[in-house]
Amino acid sequence: MNKSGKKSVFKIVKIAGISLGTLLLLLFLLPTIFPETLTNQVKKFANEKLNGELSFKETHLSFFTHFPSLTLSLDDFLLKGSAPFQKDTLIAAKEVAFGINLKSVFFDEKIKIDKIFISKGTILIKVNKKGEPNYNVYVSDEAETFSDSISASLKLERIDIKNTRLVYDDQSTKILINAKGFNYLGKGDLDKAVFDLKTKAQIESFDFSYDGEQYLKSKKVNASLITKINTNSLAFVFEENDLKINKLPVDFKGKFDFLKDGYRMDFLVQSKNANLNDFFTALPPVYLKWLEQTKIKGKTDLLFQLKGDYNSANNKMPNMHFNMKVRDGFISNQDTPYPAENIFLNFDTKLPSLDPEKLVVKIDSIYFDVEKDYFNGNVIVEGLSKPKIDVRVRSKLDLAKLDKAVGLKDFGIQKLQGLLNTTIVSKGVYDAASKQFPVTKGNLELKNGLIQTDYYPTAIQNINLVSTISSANGTLKDLEVKVSPASFVFEGKPFSVDASFKNFEDIAYNIKAKGELDIEKIYKVFSQKGLDVTGYVKMDVAFQGKQSDATNGNYGNLNNKGTMELREIKTTSDYFPKPFVINEGIFVFNQDQMRFSNFKATYGQSDFLMNGSMANVINFALSDSEVLKGNFTVSSNYINVDEFMSETPIAEPNTTATEPEARTETGVIVVPKTFDFKLNASGKKINFDGLAIENLKGNLLINKGRLKLQNSSFSLIGTKVSMSAEYYADNTSKAVFDYTINATDFDIKRAYNEVKMFREMASAAEYAEGIISLNYKIAGVLEADMMPNYPSLKGGGDLTVKQVKMKGFKLFNAVSKKTDAEGLKDPDISKVTIQTTIKNNIIKIEPFKFKVAGFRPKIQGESSLDGKLNIKMRLGLPPLGIIGIPIKITGSQDNPIIGVGKKSEDLEETEYEEGTSPIIMQETLPSAAKDSIK
Repeated sequence: MNKSGKKSVFKIVKIAGISLGTLLLLLFLLPTIFPETLTNQVKKFANEKLNGELSFKETHLSFFTHFPSLTLSLDDFLLKGSAPFQKDTLIAAKEVAFGINLKSVFFDEKIKIDKIFISKGTILIKVNKKGEPNYNVYVSDEAETFSDSISASLKLERIDIKNTRLVYDDQSTKILINAKGFNYLGKGDLDKAVFDLKTKAQIESFDFSYDGEQYLKSKKVNASLITKINTNSLAFVFEENDLKINKLPVDFKGKFDFLKDGYRMDFLVQSKNANLNDFFTALPPVYLKWLEQTKIKGKTDLLFQLKGDYNSANNKMPNMHFNMKVRDGFISNQDTPYPAENIFLNFDTKLPSLDPEKLVVKIDSIYFDVEKDYFNGNVIVEGLSKPKIDVRVRSKLDLAKLDKAVGLKDFGIQKLQGLLNTTIVSKGVYDAASKQFPVTKGNLELKNGLIQTDYYPTAIQNINLVSTISSANGTLKDLEVKVSPASFVFEGKPFSVDASFKNFEDIAYNIKAKGELDIEKIYKVFSQKGLDVTGYVKMDVAFQGKQSDATNGNYGNLNNKGTMELREIKTTSDYFPKPFVINEGIFVFNQDQMRFSNFKATYGQSDFLMNGSMANVINFALSDSEVLKGNFTVSSNYINVDEFMSETPIAEPNTTATEPEARTETGVIVVPKTFDFKLNASGKKINFDGLAIENLKGNLLINKGRLKLQNSSFSLIGTKVSMSAEYYADNTSKAVFDYTINATDFDIKRAYNEVKMFREMASAAEYAEGIISLNYKIAGVLEADMMPNYPSLKGGGDLTVKQVKMKGFKLFNAVSKKTDAEGLKDPDISKVTIQTTIKNNIIKIEPFKFKVAGFRPKIQGESSLDGKLNIKMRLGLPPLGIIGIPIKITGSQDNPIIGVGKKSEDLEETEYEEGTSPIIMQETLPSAAKDSIK
């Protein structure tokens, strides 16, 4: 190289070195020269453009944190959501950094933020049932008339999220997404009205749930997406979107528009001509171990579409469509000599408007063979409550070969044996109301069956079943079902059932059952440990007859007999939140009756001992509408009535967790309408909403969902009380009651301290001491917490004061102070009967007189159940009370206002207008109470 060439190279290197050095110097100096200016302007932008609560630990400015962008980083960043989620976290991250447009620092009036970086964070997106989201934290320009007041602006070109957890919890659409290890890179001209957002996303673990059901769990997702976004109309068009769920390739296209009262969506998710093995990689992790040991071949097509408007106010829902096809499928577990081959499936389901009544399920074909065995089926079902059915199923399977082909050990089944032959043809409509049943002919036979699982060491063996079903004309009348026999042996104990049922309009039954069932152990064969299922049944019974003979009392035509022994059986009901446990009991069947003696049961903390009989048992078991009749005695050492109140889990937003929490709302006790019981009941101790009731005795009638307590007595706060009551609830939200009580000579102090309802309705008795009697009738509505709705209460009765000291009673003390009548302060009152009535939240006090310290007060008026007063008093002066002072008392029991005169305004009534009127047994009411409720 000549000298001029060397000089040129040296000059270029020198210029490049100086330029690089200058650039590096600027990279170090710029954050030092402008740190406070840039930081303050970005902080000011955040405060003025974000309406969510923002906090962070410290800031730093650098080119090297996210090279080559100049970024302002906020460490330990926390941003809370918009209303109504102001207290909930929206974004929390180790670092959130804002990329600053370098040109805008020197040449523009405003500093432009064109990039956002989020690292090691959590993003919690929430939408409540009303469709209100927590992410409306950015204040748009439309809400402002700004010019130079804001010195930074948001013109995003890049969103970069790394190693972050994303949760999307939308209660309006019932969608829950939980994405862990979320990495996202989005690029585009985000400041334009219409722009393309190019996205690459990776998720280490992706969970997807809809309406509480989990459809994807712990899936890896890789996505490359192009989304056209129109910010003017809030529309998203998903154009080129290639995803991979584990190994399964998925194409996602669609459109999503925000409407005034909802959304418009058109989503199409497809996977065409994919490997069947790749499909299994997208299934939950429980399949992965099995997949490693299993050879799977074949092709599959998948399609999922959701299209239409979502508007909860107008009850508009989108249409759903799902289709899956499998061709030339092959499954061989651990190189078995009996693989499942020639697997074909064409499964199609549609759910217009997400309405279960419009459900259409079509399995045009499902087929596979294992050596010479096969399974072949076609299924079409349209509708839900009155389904139209077209089913054809034929199978001839050696279950042991199927077990080896598929490899059921990885799914908890250690051993499966038996020869299964099935032929079922069924076509028509099932509608119980119109007595329709599909024309059906079916046979199912299982010989020498055996099943053993991981959950219990002993197998259920010698399983044999022969069952037929037929309906030649498509009616319930000619429907016939036979099970002859069904038998098995478990732990050396055989059990068998032979049964036949004909004419389901008037069922002719013939059932024989004999053997022992250890329900707890049998359940463990099929279920994992930790579930609390117990029970033992030993039976030798035979039932033969017609339903109409039992209904019409033709017991001579019945042949029902046998015994059944139960121990530790748990039974659950929709009416009660806890299970009943039958600790022990022997039932003897004779025709339509079932007798039992020393029948011991528990419910929560409550215990029961019963003796008696039930009638119409067979009809009750065969029908949803028949009534079970019973006549028996019940005794108990302890009953906790509070535990009978129904409990309903209700989803609530959770500010920290990834899934909605559930709270428990109590409900009133609902008495089943299919019971007709007469009980002679006694209980030593009973707890009801804090009341300690002892020595209860009475007759209890249960009929048509109504409960009547007659001629009952019990002890409460040391006083013998007689009571009658009637109670009815149509659902768990409220109940009506009618209650009569007669309590003689009880301690008013104990009543105030120990009886919650007395304390709330007679708060003025807080400082009273002495003995009173009560004869009262009241009816009304109980709310879901089993407490009365005060405006609904109606009734009346007498309160007899035997000897009471009104110590600290503010009403009399205020009158005493106002009138300088010292004798009215903390007065002793005796031999006074006070008549009151209750209606529309007002207690009406009929006129009554008494003597105290030479004075002769006469009182009448009103008091509301929330403590307001409108009392009129004539204070008769000593010695004979001929001369009196008219006094009016208003205000409240806690703060009575005393005035002289007769005129005062009536208290405002609160009428109860909801639902069913209370049941009033007026013939038992005092005359004043009768008048009040007419």
